[in-house]
Amino acid sequence: MEYILVGLGGAMGSLTRYQLGKLISDKFKTSFPIGTFIINITGALLLGIVSTIGVNNNLYMLLADGFLGAYTTFSTFMYEGFNLFNGKKILNAFTYILGSLILGVIGYIIGSTIGKGL
Repeated sequence: MEYILVGLGGAMGSLTRYQLGKLISDKFKTSFPIGTFIINITGALLLGIVSTIGVNNNLYMLLADGFLGAYTTFSTFMYEGFNLFNGKKILNAFTYILGSLILGVIGYIIGSTIGKGL
């Protein structure tokens, strides 16, 4: 059952990431990887909520391990960050990488705070 829950959540998360990332990137048309940036920050916020509200193990596997595990993406984050460096967009690279890390932690803290309030 665990594999089914994680697999279903993962399928939904990856499809959501793909569609939302495409929508955001098409809307903002910038060399800054805004789609992945927004997805990873919102994913951290949502993980903060899910991990704090005390959902049962099955729901946690579906939402946190499955959906949010596939929704957020460290590999794309690294790829896009280093492509900015390679493209000589140093300020964008630092803004993207440090901003993602800092805002990701802040997002998780805010999500955890929201989760405690629920």
